[in-house]
Formats: sequence, structure tokens, C-alpha cells
Amino acid sequence: MDVAHIFLLIAAGVAAGGVNAIAGGGSLITFPSLIAVGLPPVPANVTNSISVFPGYVSSVAASRADLSGQGHRLRVIVPATVLGSIGGCALLLLTPERAFELVVPFLVLGAAAVLAFQQRLRGLVGHPRHLSPRRAAVTLQLVAFAGAVYGGYFGAALGVMYVAALALILDEPLNRINALKNVLSAVVGLVTLLVFAVFGPVNWTAVLVLAPATVVGGYFGAKLAQRLPAPVLRALIVTFGTVIGLILLYRALV
Repeated sequence: MDVAHIFLLIAAGVAAGGVNAIAGGGSLITFPSLIAVGLPPVPANVTNSISVFPGYVSSVAASRADLSGQGHRLRVIVPATVLGSIGGCALLLLTPERAFELVVPFLVLGAAAVLAFQQRLRGLVGHPRHLSPRRAAVTLQLVAFAGAVYGGYFGAALGVMYVAALALILDEPLNRINALKNVLSAVVGLVTLLVFAVFGPVNWTAVLVLAPATVVGGYFGAKLAQRLPAPVLRALIVTFGTVIGLILLYRALV
């Protein structure tokens, strides 16, 4: 890895950490960058999953004020997130990627659409405050699990998908939902780190370059997300999700 490759990965890591903290989708910056420096697709995917984890941790640290009062909620859904992450990692390591590559773009575009039309969808499924406690709890567990399966397998736009789904079932401001998303993403990241470090073809040199850069980007990205008005944050997330989905669709079809 030459000096140009190192600077490319540093820039990609900072940008990806910030994007992950604000909306999710930073892996679509780091993953192509790892391909560009010469890694094959599967090692690039595995290396990327480990590299972005520190950025998730710094995002959680920066958004901890918005996690106030959400401790019980996290204790309930973290086990489902861990199980889903393990399942997603197993899918990546044990099954062909082609079929899922064709599905992922539509999942991402669907998540962005859900967030964009959140108020209309709430009119169809009901406002979160009208959900029974049992239904809300079960739905939250399912969302945490399903998102973690996706995150363990690929992870790009995981934040978009989590925010879109959580906003439908939680009666919380978007900045608090975004903070919850940061924690769930960090849990997924920790599980993928542990699994791929043991079983995956990791390029540790690239990890050592990318990981510190994602920490810097993740911290300042989360700080920026706290200051953005909810409509602006929502528009950014929808825009990121749509662009990411279209990029994934293009890559899957070419």
C-alpha cells in the first residue's frame, strides 16, 4: 500500500464516519475505496465492516445526551441486535452474494421512501402513541433483529434503514431516534468485528489506516446531527438513502 492509497483511505474514513453518524451509508465510501487500493470484494467488505466500527463508537459518545431515558429500551433490544448480527455474518461467510446484491438496492430505496413519506404512512399504520405497549415492543425487537441481519451481511445504509423503521414505531424526536440508531449500529459493528476478526479475510493494514479516520468523522458527524433541525436531518437522510440505493442498483445490474 503506497502513500496515495493511505491518503485515499484516510479521506474515505473521515467522510464515512461523518456520513454514518448523520444518516448511515458511509460504507459506500470506504468499500469502493478498499476495492480501489486493490482488495478483492469479500476481503474489502470484511475489512470495511471492522474499520467503520470505531466511528460508530465515537458517534455514540457524541450523541449520548440524546440517549437519556432510553436505557431500558436499549437493554431490551440489544440481545436481538446481537443475534441478528451473528446471523448476518454467517450469511456473508457461508452463502453466495449475488442474490442479496440484487435485493439490497430495493431495501435501501424502500427505507428512504418510508422516511420520506413517514407522516402519510403513520396515517395508515397509526401514530406510535396509538400502538399498544406489547405491539410496540414486539415490533421494535423485530426491527432491531432484521436491521442487524442486514448490517452483519453488508451494512451500507444500515443507519437509513434503522432510522426509517424506528421513526414509524417510536414517538420520539428524530435526533433521539438517530442517537438510538448510532447505538444499534455500534452493536452490529462490534459483533461483525469479533466474527470477522476470527473467521474473515481481514486486511489489518487497511484497518489500521481507516479506523482512526472513522473515529474523527463519526464524532464530528454526530455533533453536526445534533445541531441540525429535524426537517433538514430528515431531508439529508432521505437524500443519502436514495443516492445509495441507486448506486447499489447500478452496481448490481452492471
